[in-house]
Amino acid sequence: MRVHELSRTECTDVLSRAQIARLACTRGNEPYIVPIYVAFDGEALYGFSTLGQKIVWLRENPRVCAEVEEIVDGREWTTVLAFGRYEELSRPHEDREGLVRAEALLAKRPMFWQPGAAKVEGQEHAVPVLYRIAVERITGRRAVR
Repeated sequence: MRVHELSRTECTDVLSRAQIARLACTRGNEPYIVPIYVAFDGEALYGFSTLGQKIVWLRENPRVCAEVEEIVDGREWTTVLAFGRYEELSRPHEDREGLVRAEALLAKRPMFWQPGAAKVEGQEHAVPVLYRIAVERITGRRAVR
């Protein structure tokens, strides 16, 4: 098996194909990682959620890392890390153009809203949140046989 670094173009290609990413954030000294449904436009990852722990934490500390992977098997895989800043688009005072962009990108993905809107047993989530991760730095690796 050989592992090599991906170019920025290769990383953005992987992000463009991705539908699921893992989002890492922190609050104080406690990390939190959760799968999210995404769409990528070449500069930012867009997602949808409802108000819960992830959104509360992201509002407090917008610095995040998203991980995307394509796994064939244990010796053939690709991972990309996108580091950036959480930006909420659902708030009226935020970027209207970004909100329209997020809605257009996510609408191309059937049922994009379902994972984010699913109710957790015993909890109600009524506030929809569209957001983007403004990507500042990307790194990736690929393993081949």
